[in-house]
Amino acid sequence: MAMNATTPIRVVLVGGSGYAGFEALRWLRRHPAAQVVGVFGPEGELGPMNEFYPLLTGQCDLDQERFDIDAVASRGADLAMLCVPHKVAMAYVPKLRKIGLKVIDWSADYRLNSREVYENWYCEHTDADRFAEAVYGLPEYFADDIAKADLVANPGCYPTCTSLAAAPILEAGLIEPTGIVVNAVSGVSGAGRRPNLALHFPETNESFKPYGVGGHRHQPEMEQVLSTVSGQTVDLLFQPHLCPMDRGMLCSIYADPTCEATPEKLLAALTEAYADKPFVRVRPGGAVNTKHVAGTNFCDVAATMNKGKVKLFSVLDNLLKGASTQAIQNMNLMFGLDETAGLY
Repeated sequence: MAMNATTPIRVVLVGGSGYAGFEALRWLRRHPAAQVVGVFGPEGELGPMNEFYPLLTGQCDLDQERFDIDAVASRGADLAMLCVPHKVAMAYVPKLRKIGLKVIDWSADYRLNSREVYENWYCEHTDADRFAEAVYGLPEYFADDIAKADLVANPGCYPTCTSLAAAPILEAGLIEPTGIVVNAVSGVSGAGRRPNLALHFPETNESFKPYGVGGHRHQPEMEQVLSTVSGQTVDLLFQPHLCPMDRGMLCSIYADPTCEATPEKLLAALTEAYADKPFVRVRPGGAVNTKHVAGTNFCDVAATMNKGKVKLFSVLDNLLKGASTQAIQNMNLMFGLDETAGLY
């Protein structure tokens, strides 16, 4: 269904008090063809959004209300954006779909296409029959499917950053699909807004550490999307790190080249893949920097070779291209708008 500025997309935001939800609200409020008609959240996080985030004073007069499906239904919305944790989303999605809303879910609950894999990494899934309905929301590769979808699984920030660098190189047959190492760094906002001793300022400032060292749950999501895009089974090792910056993400990816690989072909593969993709920028020479994408929906990618290895790099804003503005990019596609609407 195509929408325009005279018939706005009416959006309910579920989970507006988190960092990504806050960013979604900011960007949606100035979107030329969207209108936020309600913000909902859990019992312990209710009240004016401008009290959660004083930056919104004079810009947003909405309250975050307790999630109630009847209250949501009363808003006459077209779309629900779910900025909630895994397991919570799977409880909400069936209710939202039953009242006719399209849904963009930011949790992991519908990203994986295997119940067994999901439950190995997360928890019991109570709505796994809906896996077949969900479309993986990486616009650079699945735009046509997203445009027809009623339920979109917004990708994780690490899988987005990794996939946008590695997918064109795998598609071009320039690296081996096994033995790939993804060494990644995220800003502290990626862990969310809820207080946590490990994220307390004295614990994170002037510190740099790995986490999820026994295996991180984004790894199967990365393998799934890269296998789908490249048409071969991709196996990789993923290690995330926490960096003392507010926002941002960097992925350094190391892979074995095939006999076809040269630095020139790597650059050509990235350039060709993203020639008509407005939010991926190719940086020759590996010149990526988290400051160059902060506050934007861009992902910058680069590739080179050294000592018989292919090295790929990518950066994005974990709260935006890694979450909220990528969801808006998906919304634009779902409602027949130019995918760049409201994102520059």
